[in-house]
Amino acid sequence: MKIHKVINNNVISVINEHNKELVIMGRGIAFKKKPGDPVDEDSIEKIFTLENKDLSERFKTLLYEIPVEYMEISDEIISYAKKALGRKLNESIYVSLTDHIHFAVERHQKGLDIKNALLWEIKRLYKEEYEVGVKALQRIKEKLNISLPEDEAGFIALHIVNAELNDEMTNIVNITKVMQEILNIVKYHFKIDFDEESLNYYRFITHLKFFAQRLFNKTYMDNEDDFLYDVIKEKYREAYRCTEKIREFISKKYNYDINAEEMVYLTIHIARVVTRN
Repeated sequence: MKIHKVINNNVISVINEHNKELVIMGRGIAFKKKPGDPVDEDSIEKIFTLENKDLSERFKTLLYEIPVEYMEISDEIISYAKKALGRKLNESIYVSLTDHIHFAVERHQKGLDIKNALLWEIKRLYKEEYEVGVKALQRIKEKLNISLPEDEAGFIALHIVNAELNDEMTNIVNITKVMQEILNIVKYHFKIDFDEESLNYYRFITHLKFFAQRLFNKTYMDNEDDFLYDVIKEKYREAYRCTEKIREFISKKYNYDINAEEMVYLTIHIARVVTRN
């Protein structure tokens, strides 16, 4: 295996047998090296395979511009997130999260911390991702001796949600707002407080996340079972009335018509989340 490009002393790229470029990280792996030299395989610590060519170019540009420590921290956080959440993350997170952490540290050092207006919602709607964000701040503290504010745990959580849904960050912010709006409708319709530790609440939140994504992408669930719609409408009358409120709100504010299939699933989840066993 030979070096294709030297990005910095700790990062190189190679071309594999499938003619794809790989980014390889290792302390001192490129010290006094040039393209065409053999790769010191004992120095390899991490190999990145980015399938998207544009993403790969952005990744390499980022590595040219920022210290390798930020890539190492980001990689550790992403590995931890994958293990803790048990979910696939879009490879774009290697670029977006590394860039965000570097920029957040720079801002913090200049006294320019940004308040996270959605922190309250993030802590409640994306609990697992937020916990990863908290772990990330601990790792940043350990590696860089810099204590970023709690708001940054929320921002990191949003980057993880973004990678889970494979969506634009702007949409993720909007998705979070829609989720909170729907939760408020349910809360005030039934005059209850949610048991945020319950499995039904977790399932409802998960459903709302993907529902809101469909809303902003203007996609719909398949609508095939009218019989089920009639059964659910009759069986969970109060939950269905709440779902009708949601449909009216979403139609007026977002110009999105919730179809019968979506109504069925929203009604079932609402009926479950408002029932205390």
